[in-house]
Amino acid sequence: MKVLMINGSPHAKGNTYTALHEMEKIFAENCIDTEIVHIGNQAVRGCIACYSCAKNGKCVFNDIVNEMAPKFEACDGLVIGSPVYYASANATLIAFLDRLFYSTHFDKTMKVGASVVAARRGGLSSTFDELNKYFTITGMPVASSQYWNSIHGRKPGEAQQDAEGLQTMRTLARNMTFLMKSIALGKKAYGLPEKEPFERTNFIR
Repeated sequence: MKVLMINGSPHAKGNTYTALHEMEKIFAENCIDTEIVHIGNQAVRGCIACYSCAKNGKCVFNDIVNEMAPKFEACDGLVIGSPVYYASANATLIAFLDRLFYSTHFDKTMKVGASVVAARRGGLSSTFDELNKYFTITGMPVASSQYWNSIHGRKPGEAQQDAEGLQTMRTLARNMTFLMKSIALGKKAYGLPEKEPFERTNFIR
C-alpha cells in the first residue's frame, strides 16, 4: 500500500516534517510505502475557476499540481501537513489543495485522509478543521488519533520535545494503517458503496 505525504511548510525539515517523519517510521514498520513531497516552498498560484480541467482532465497551470495528480490517484492514503499561519494553513498549501482536488476527476471514495498541523501555540484546531474539509467533500474517510493531530514547536526541531504530539502522530499512523487495510479488504469482499446521481441544488434560480 502507498501513502502520499504532503509537507506544506516552506521549511523542508521544520516541525511539520518532524510530525510527518514520525508517522513515516510507523508506516515503514507496517510495510506501507510512503513518499513525502515538499509543497510549501513551491510557487503555486490559486485556482482561477476557468473550468478548463473539466475539458482537459488536468489543471490549466502545468506545475506541481499536475505532477502530483497521478500520485494522488495511485495512493491509498493522503496525509497533509501544515504549519499554522494566523490560525490557518499555509496559503501555498491551500492553493495547491484547491487545484489538486478540483482538477482531478478520479473517484476518491474510500482513500483515507489525515491532516497534521504544527504551531508554536495556538490556531491548531482551526487549521486542522480547514484541512479535513478536503477529505469530507470527496468521500475520503478521515483517520483519527488519540487527540487532535497537532504538534507544538516554533524553531526547527522543537517539536521533538513534544512527547504527546509525537505519540499522537504514531497513533495516527497506526490507525490510518489499520483503516486502509480494512477498507482494502472490504472493497475486495463488498466493493464500494452505491452512488446516487448527484443532486445539485442552487439557491439562486
